[in-house]
Amino acid sequence: MSDLEKDSQEIAPPKPKKIVQQKAKKSVKQILARTRKKVAKAEQTLRSAKQSAENTKKKLLTIDKALTGKETQLLTEDIIEGAPKNVKEHIDNQEVIFKPNSGPQTQFLAASEREVFYGGARGGGKSYAMLVDPLRYCSNQNHRALLVRRTMPELRDLIQKSQLLYSKAYPGAKWREQEKEWRFPSGAKIEFGYAENMTDALRYQGQSYTWIGIDELPQYPSPDIYNFLRSSLRSVDKSIPVYMRATGNPGNVGSQWVREMFVEPSEPNTAFDVGIDTPAGKKYITRRFIPAKLQDNPYLMQTDDYYIMLASLPEVQRKQFLDGDWDAYEDSAFPEFSKATHVVEHFEIPRGWYKFRAADWGYSSPACVLWFAVDYNNNLWIYRELYTKKVTADHFARQVLQLEQNEYIHYGVLDSSTWAKRGDIGPSIAETMIQNGCRWRPSDRSPKSRINGKLEIHKRFRVNDKEPGLRIFKTCKNLIRTLSTLPTDNKNPEDVDTNAEDHAYDALRYGCMSRPTHPKYAERFRTFFTQNDFHAADNKFGY
Repeated sequence: MSDLEKDSQEIAPPKPKKIVQQKAKKSVKQILARTRKKVAKAEQTLRSAKQSAENTKKKLLTIDKALTGKETQLLTEDIIEGAPKNVKEHIDNQEVIFKPNSGPQTQFLAASEREVFYGGARGGGKSYAMLVDPLRYCSNQNHRALLVRRTMPELRDLIQKSQLLYSKAYPGAKWREQEKEWRFPSGAKIEFGYAENMTDALRYQGQSYTWIGIDELPQYPSPDIYNFLRSSLRSVDKSIPVYMRATGNPGNVGSQWVREMFVEPSEPNTAFDVGIDTPAGKKYITRRFIPAKLQDNPYLMQTDDYYIMLASLPEVQRKQFLDGDWDAYEDSAFPEFSKATHVVEHFEIPRGWYKFRAADWGYSSPACVLWFAVDYNNNLWIYRELYTKKVTADHFARQVLQLEQNEYIHYGVLDSSTWAKRGDIGPSIAETMIQNGCRWRPSDRSPKSRINGKLEIHKRFRVNDKEPGLRIFKTCKNLIRTLSTLPTDNKNPEDVDTNAEDHAYDALRYGCMSRPTHPKYAERFRTFFTQNDFHAADNKFGY
């Protein structure tokens, strides 16, 4: 390099500081941005790790509670789902004593309601679920359970099944034949008993149980034994809630009251509250109905044998045992009646539809009024009911008029017996109602009116032209309840059993007889509705 070049290099101006600073700032900003992203990512990882750790902690706590018996002895799939891999692998490697079927059986065993009924089709796994359920608190010395069947021979089957389960579930558990009870290492007890009648049930009077189960509850003709036994539900240990459990199939002598207590009050698998009057005021208990079907049991569904056997039964038994249908009855007076076909949701009755009412009177026994609407095809729609008891005739009339305010009712049909007078003193029941502004005419009183009335209902239930001639609003609960279970008369199969709850049926019969299913009449009725000058008259025939 020459001296001139050296001199020029020495006197070259320095780079501007501003440029250097801008580049430095840009570089620092990029580094800072990258660092912030790394920090944010690390924070997110930390939050995820904390959340994962918290979820794992909760899951382990749930499993621990299950293992200690504080909540349940069953390690169901939903309980172990999400557990650490090593925990799941260890559980999977253990001997499986009992694994509940997914669906209703698992729901029954996890239910927290005070009273639960698990019922429906045969083969759904109800008996095994009933045996396993009282095990949930056997780690507590204060747990005492009672499992009941109707007779001793039926109880033997449950005892034999328990011997396959209990000693494995709780090593050290001992069966005591004389006392008919299992004793567990903790001091807990599960007692097996039978109660064919109230005399048998009295053996448990004064006893205290934290869990009571009745297998095949519908075998009892009334709820008396169920109510008596549940009075023994008491717990001295606050950590043990008291439970009442029951199972059963439709088609037994007590199906009706079981259905009214558990099946009808709410949708399946939905808990509902029941108010109980006490000296301290109204208290509430929770109940729940869990339906069972054969399809819920994968072991019986591995082959078609059991399914084919149930499917080959007569129609009513097939509905009961295969479908778990609580509306199917062997001696039902109206086997064609179906909730799916004949019961509909409430809707506003069109203005042009003809309306009338029919009633069966009673004071000690229920009195029932049904309101009918007639569409343009002469089909009947029952859109309202009044079902009451121990109400005087004048009060009853006022109730009827109150319900039909602001609507025109063309006529009313009342049980013809209400026109009869007791001696010469005072008006009859019908006259009392009429004096209070509630107009009626007597029902058909001809010798064959009962049989003909029943035939009219059969005709109305029949599906013609893709629709039945009679449908009932879902809100008419008492008519639906009693109609589906109304039996025939053993002495006269053409009539219903008058000893049954037939008050809503009688009102239905009076109404149908006042509007007979006759082709010429139906055509005439349609003509009336197409004429603008049609005016209803309350004459003998109601049109």
